[in-house]
Amino acid sequence: MKIIILGAGQVGASTAEVLAGEANDVTLVDLDARYLRKLQDRMDIRTVIGSASYPPILEEAGAEDADLLLAVTSSDEVNIVACQVASSRYDTPTKIARIRASEYLSCKEIFEPGAFPIDVLISPETIITEHILRLIEYPGAIQVLDFADGRIQLVSVRAYHGGPLVGHPLVELRKHMPKIDTRVAAVFRKESVLTPKADTIIEAGDEVFFVAAKQHIRAVMGEMRRLDEAVYRVMLAGGGNIGLRLARELEEKGYNVKIIEHNYAQAERIADTLDNSVILHGDAADEELLHQENIESMDVFCAVTNNDEANILSAMLAKKLGARRVMALVNRSVYVDLLEHGEIDIVISPRTVTVGSILAHIRRGDVVAVHSLRRGAAEAIEAIAHGDTKTSRVVGRGVRDLPLPPGTGIGAVLRDGKVLIAHKDTIIQPEDHVILFMADKRHIPDVEKLFQVDVTYI
Repeated sequence: MKIIILGAGQVGASTAEVLAGEANDVTLVDLDARYLRKLQDRMDIRTVIGSASYPPILEEAGAEDADLLLAVTSSDEVNIVACQVASSRYDTPTKIARIRASEYLSCKEIFEPGAFPIDVLISPETIITEHILRLIEYPGAIQVLDFADGRIQLVSVRAYHGGPLVGHPLVELRKHMPKIDTRVAAVFRKESVLTPKADTIIEAGDEVFFVAAKQHIRAVMGEMRRLDEAVYRVMLAGGGNIGLRLARELEEKGYNVKIIEHNYAQAERIADTLDNSVILHGDAADEELLHQENIESMDVFCAVTNNDEANILSAMLAKKLGARRVMALVNRSVYVDLLEHGEIDIVISPRTVTVGSILAHIRRGDVVAVHSLRRGAAEAIEAIAHGDTKTSRVVGRGVRDLPLPPGTGIGAVLRDGKVLIAHKDTIIQPEDHVILFMADKRHIPDVEKLFQVDVTYI
């Protein structure tokens, strides 16, 4: 696939790296010539220097025969104009634009067919906010991922001593919960992945991925670890786009929220915007301030400033001073790797969280959701099975008979609005939404081919 990416910021560069690694023809456009050279030295991509919305620049980038345009510059207006030019001048088939301003996002009618020619809107801040909200809603989860419009969830938890299933084989899971159907998709033990079998014994420290209907998630989590107490008090470090969105959502859900913002003018603005949150002007890494605000009574401390170092230090300090659970937003991937299994309970990588929403529109076959896991090494997707037994490699076949790549498993199926946990004798039917887990994302092309129908299918 020939893809043009406009903007070499965190989202653009990360997406370019992923797509180039999957043998796509990627061209990256940005104004920063020096940075483009650095990226070109470590990626198999082509680069173009210039303003992303100018027709001559888009032409130089190959817009005439591009399959997809991804506009993720720091300017909403440039992204919108670039999509307009790509549509009217080059008839680019698929146009994705990053829109950050809530003033645009609240007026969805301007992006409807016949208005701006944007096929898909993405808002990284909104995606990250929803990701954090799910982690707060399920205390103890490492990742909570939605499929089938939220009816199916894939959850990752760390198995701890005291969990009912720890030290026991997976076959006992059904004995413990005879009325709840679930499937363990993968077990990561240190750096190795185990293919779950009936006799697989869960050990303390294992990272366990399981699939279940949303209403059963808490019950299954309780099998892996003692359930954490419910969350009521949340402290946020940073009142920017993500912090403000997060506070709004938490207020609506009834949480007690405090925000620490170092910029006085911004602190005043968010104080005028929010109804029930306590807004504090100060440094989130100020030990005295945290003591004054009873950090030891906080159920969650979440650092979401635009500074990695500030997020890391404030989260570590909050943990030291007694916050029950701490999270930090960290952009630099090298930091994410260093912090894993450290004092910070959850390190949130915007790259991992955001790139999946883009990949869902790039994957071949009818893929409607993509989530990157394990810092991008693994992946979970939701694919729709089309065709019939003659034109499809999956329709009419049982899960046990599918030629799935190593480390790949089917966790669940959504059929006519009903959630079915996949078992070996489950038969895939036309229009099923199939949730797959891939321990090694190098097998993605094989899975894509599996769900593509023959050319004779109409």
